[in-house]
Amino acid sequence: MKTRLAAGVVGASMLLSLAGMPAHAGDDRERIKRTGCIQASSSKLKVKTDDGRLEVEFEVDQNRSGDKWKVRLRNDGKAFFRGKRTTRGASGSFSVERKTSNGPGKDLISGKARNLRTSEVCRTKINF
Repeated sequence: MKTRLAAGVVGASMLLSLAGMPAHAGDDRERIKRTGCIQASSSKLKVKTDDGRLEVEFEVDQNRSGDKWKVRLRNDGKAFFRGKRTTRGASGSFSVERKTSNGPGKDLISGKARNLRTSEVCRTKINF
């Protein structure tokens, strides 16, 4: 009985000490923003910290497979990804995941995609 009680006290004190510790850079913050696009598509931008950098995921869902999109990701106005993606699968979506620097203060992370067939534009921004 004393052994179980001692183990419980040690376990509880370890949990309490961990609760007071600062989180690692990769585990402490995340923001997600969903927006509609010019037509029927939607976009989602997710930003989170990861080992002192920012991990960015930009997703466009249009419900039509096979359309090509021109995509750009920016951090404080400076492009850190430019490329083309094609919607795939039954959901007709694509996503881009990239890492960028985490500068001092707030970073303005933006994702923009333009459908090369319809010219529809999706834009999403997060101050992080």
